[in-house]
Amino acid sequence: MTQTVNDHSIKLVSEYFKSLQNKIISCLEEEDAVSQFSIENIATPGGGVSQPRVLSEGKHIEKAAVMFTHSIGATLPDAATERKPELTGKPFQATAISLIVHPNNPYVPMTHMNLRFFIVSGDEPTWHFGGGYDLTPYYPFEEDIIHWHTTAFNASGEHYRKLKAECDDYFYLSHRQEARGIGGLFFDDWVEGGFEKSFSFVKAIGDSFLKAYQPILSKRKDQTFGERERDFQLFRRGRYAEFNLAIDRGTKYGLQSGRRVESVLASLPPLAKWTYNYPIEPNSPEEKLTEYFLVPKDWI
Repeated sequence: MTQTVNDHSIKLVSEYFKSLQNKIISCLEEEDAVSQFSIENIATPGGGVSQPRVLSEGKHIEKAAVMFTHSIGATLPDAATERKPELTGKPFQATAISLIVHPNNPYVPMTHMNLRFFIVSGDEPTWHFGGGYDLTPYYPFEEDIIHWHTTAFNASGEHYRKLKAECDDYFYLSHRQEARGIGGLFFDDWVEGGFEKSFSFVKAIGDSFLKAYQPILSKRKDQTFGERERDFQLFRRGRYAEFNLAIDRGTKYGLQSGRRVESVLASLPPLAKWTYNYPIEPNSPEEKLTEYFLVPKDWI
């Protein structure tokens, strides 16, 4: 698509992502009620900036990372061109917000969101948005999942079915033949209707994230749990780590782009475990997670 954006456009997107970062950080700090996010501002090669924000060892949030970046580079990393080899070797600018929340309570799902905007220079300059959000529960409640997907539907409208299907397809551990979570929204190469319309769509997705997640976190964070639930939570976190390290394009992009490794891998859980032949009892909540909830379905 012919480029219809410029430095002003990327500034608009960057300012929105930074404001969304601040809004999400304030909300999560309020929900945790004890810990606060660290603050760093790091210059990156080419004149870009990274603003990692990480909360650790909170009352309700074991770890959360809400990261903003504005990258400027001479060539796109391989992870960004593997689907579009014609962009190889071209200079670019990219701005993004990404987050992960690892709650203390196993009854609170972990969640992930990423929104990004690329401008690629060349004989035929191109631009696109991408991103989405998804939910990974350990002990799900169907009402929470319906709320999550209803909020996603309200934000994405007529595009919901397509974006949900793409989310189900992307967040899948092929080596386990298992979904990572219960899905949400996922989109890439988004240029629908031109820059202004696409940007409005991305803002609708970004603004809906807290509407989707905060009620679940608030409702479940004080629920009583024991060693069994905690052990299963750590076991399931291992599945997330496998996806993040072996499959996720965002992780590969971050590592290939020369970004600070500590920031790229800040999304990993603080604790996880891999138990050989983990014992799952028949007809247990743990079995229901994989046999019912992690099977892609229409929730609304």
